[in-house]
Amino acid sequence: MNLRLIIIEALLLAEREGGAEGNIIKQVLDKYDYLDKRDRSFLKRVLEGVIERRIELDYIIDSRSRVKVKRMKPIIRQIMRMSVYQLKYMNSIPPSAVCNEAVKLADKKGLSGLKGFVNGVLRTIARDMDGIAYPDEGSLPGMSIKYSCPEWLVRMLIMEQGEDNARAILEASLKKRDLYIRINRLKTDKESLKKDLNREGVTCIDAPYLPYALILKDVDSLGRLSEFTEGLFAVQDLGSMLVTELAGIREGDTVFDVCAAPGGKSMHVLDKLNGTGKLYSFDISESKLQRIRDNALRLGYRDINIAEADASVFCKDYEATADVLIADLPCSGLGVMGRKNDIKYNVDPDKFNSLVTLQRGILRNVSRYIKKGGTLVFSTCTIHKAENEDNFKWITDNLPFEAESLDMLLPDELKCETSGRGYLQLIPGIHDSDGFFISRFIKTE
Repeated sequence: MNLRLIIIEALLLAEREGGAEGNIIKQVLDKYDYLDKRDRSFLKRVLEGVIERRIELDYIIDSRSRVKVKRMKPIIRQIMRMSVYQLKYMNSIPPSAVCNEAVKLADKKGLSGLKGFVNGVLRTIARDMDGIAYPDEGSLPGMSIKYSCPEWLVRMLIMEQGEDNARAILEASLKKRDLYIRINRLKTDKESLKKDLNREGVTCIDAPYLPYALILKDVDSLGRLSEFTEGLFAVQDLGSMLVTELAGIREGDTVFDVCAAPGGKSMHVLDKLNGTGKLYSFDISESKLQRIRDNALRLGYRDINIAEADASVFCKDYEATADVLIADLPCSGLGVMGRKNDIKYNVDPDKFNSLVTLQRGILRNVSRYIKKGGTLVFSTCTIHKAENEDNFKWITDNLPFEAESLDMLLPDELKCETSGRGYLQLIPGIHDSDGFFISRFIKTE
């Protein structure tokens, strides 16, 4: 089986589809899950790496090629990107092998006339990789190339987070991400799960902040772990877990999760309810709801009400029903760039205003589902202030809610000035988490 050919076909499909790189990578990795660990690891690393480092790879190619990347045939463009990634970041593969395989791919794809071009450019890059001059790292172009992030986004991060935090965010986005899990206390406990996973060759480390969270190392394939298929744990980032933790759910509560798919927070709510109360999980399409059902089935939860609903459209039946409502809203996703390598290329800054308008429409609508004295938890997985801090202020100014301190429920190491005022911004590279914004309010009318 030619792994490089599989990678090229996937990259070409991603280029044609535009904006679907993450889904295509997942489909390829799922399709070839039967391969041995070494081959799966190669597929995953190169596919994710080429997308993650695309701006830098194109800069390297353009510095040594008379034909710029944008003018290359799509097949040649992807062959060059894949090969330069291996030359730059995979020292275990001899440069001669990288170049030879690239030439074979060009020939196999019917472009034998370009074999000399491919070979010549790649061998020049291989010989002179350390001599390629980059722009000053303190400049916008320099940061953009170093971190493979569009210049407009680098500029926005610096303006909103300051240069030091911006660099921490961008550096974190290129690092290997830890796999966080939440123990399913319906079926097991921490020590038992650790022992079970250790027997499978998986290393378990206690995660920070939450006692029921673990970090897993040396995981080859989740689907091959019996502990996963049997529902002994859920894969969930710490920021996502903290959303439910800070909701302060008590046994007997009626809880709404209004943008629930794929269901991580809903399953966590059920853990908190411990067989009491009611949970209503809503999302906008049947395909999204099926993901919630699949999660509930694997984890062993039955007491869940799942319904198709548009969170921006009012439903009289739910008015003043919820003790707690979790509104983890659609957002730009800039806080999870490290896990979803394509987000930084596909976010459209011209659509930020319409996104904020959508978020506020949802918040205005779902606020009517909460009882007087009930709790609203508003959260996103972004680090964009217009979607976070600005929306926090908008809620206090326009809806019948008062912000409530998070400090009673927050781990000591996360307490800060803003947490006392009712919100927390988790920042990748600063906190042990993806970028999550979490806020809490009490309904006053």
